[in-house]
Amino acid sequence: MYDLELDKVIEKIKKEKAKRVCIQLADGLKPRATEIADYIKKRVNAEIFIWMDSCFGACDVPDVDVDLLIQFGHNEFGFKK
Repeated sequence: MYDLELDKVIEKIKKEKAKRVCIQLADGLKPRATEIADYIKKRVNAEIFIWMDSCFGACDVPDVDVDLLIQFGHNEFGFKK
């Protein structure tokens, strides 16, 4: 299986005090989108949106009005502040 590190996602949402969060998934993960979103929703005080359009990697960022975008892809890629 794989580890999406959802606890880290939850920590990030809480740390940023994000109220509107978009989850963007690689195509292989889209069948589990509602399961992932439901898990997160139960643990944070935020609206969770699922981006179901294309996702061609880290350069394919949707233009959406959210406080935080969480993108799940096939390789580890992250930003540090």
